[in-house]
Amino acid sequence: MKFLLLIGFLVLISTWWVDGGVGAITDPMVELTLVQSAVPKGAVCLDGTPPGYHIQRGYSSGANNWLVDLEGGGWCNNRRSCLFRSTTALGSSKYMDKIYFSAILSNKSEENPDFYNWNRVRVRYCDGASFTGEGYDNESGLYFRGQRIWSAIMEELMGIGMSSAQQALLSGCSAGGLASVLHCDNFRALFPSQTIVKCLADAGLFLDYVDVSGLHGLRSFYDGVVTLQGVAQNLPERCTSRMNTTLCFFPENIVNGIETPMFLLNAAYDTWQIQYSLAPASAIQDGPWKFCRLNYSKCDSSQIEFLQGFRKNMTTVAESFYQSKATNGLFINSCFTHGQSVLPDTWYGNNSPSIENKGIAQSVGDWYFNRSEVKLIDCPYPCDTTCHNLVT
Repeated sequence: MKFLLLIGFLVLISTWWVDGGVGAITDPMVELTLVQSAVPKGAVCLDGTPPGYHIQRGYSSGANNWLVDLEGGGWCNNRRSCLFRSTTALGSSKYMDKIYFSAILSNKSEENPDFYNWNRVRVRYCDGASFTGEGYDNESGLYFRGQRIWSAIMEELMGIGMSSAQQALLSGCSAGGLASVLHCDNFRALFPSQTIVKCLADAGLFLDYVDVSGLHGLRSFYDGVVTLQGVAQNLPERCTSRMNTTLCFFPENIVNGIETPMFLLNAAYDTWQIQYSLAPASAIQDGPWKFCRLNYSKCDSSQIEFLQGFRKNMTTVAESFYQSKATNGLFINSCFTHGQSVLPDTWYGNNSPSIENKGIAQSVGDWYFNRSEVKLIDCPYPCDTTCHNLVT
């Protein structure tokens, strides 16, 4: 489970500059910007290298609006997994390179109608604790500085124009979605009160659910992350004052207390959680979940019933979240997938997933711009025929 959790979910796909925008570019790849000024502040990746981000500037009506997307990619919970991670782009900027912007980061109006001409930023993820760690491990020489990386890159972005934003959206997918939850109110605090600030968490609603062996496997894993990386001091005090700090790394225990408007986008049958939390390989060996965990069509009736219980738990958390603040939004579809804002086909494709004939990009846009209230929870599997399901 440790190494499978390490890599997580990361998608890099291409886009091209919008015709009639600020001018065509010959290279569709977006350059990496390293924040060298972060190093003296100790805001460094696991291996001590500087953190980085990618940016495409906004123009026209979007010139003063900012979308900041936090990269996902799992977590590391012990020295061994963090050392391995430090030899990849998820733990060291030495291995980072240009990336493609697509889906929610696309600069094409036909792919991303509401945010295509905004300043769009992808913050690279190289700490392994959803931008919340604070510490240094003498034995391994690893830096756990996720919180400092967050602060240093936000300071950099504010210095290059984000401080003048009229509208801002913090987004993230998977571990980046969890980071969006954890940092949402911190992001809001960067701006004056007149700036419209909201947050989006895609595939970040990780649940503390009992796995098929009767254990809380993800809770145990998160406990390693929180303990090793010194995360506790950066978790919301409103949560840590009333429960175990590890439980405060789970969104279900903190989303209702977030003051900033937030949108939760999640698949009710999140394939990452099915494969690595509910039915991890370490718990099943050659048991009845061996094939079901990878392909829902291989599940028997009792396994589907178990997954329906997981969906019910997720929708209960989502309902409570929505009721906690009138400005919150929801899109919980009954698909077997993980991450839907980072793929063009699911974000705004011709056949993208929908609930009540409303797709994901439209739902997020309607919520952000207050065009309509968005509270969309799908009916249980197998009713949704618009899903882009993942099977392996």
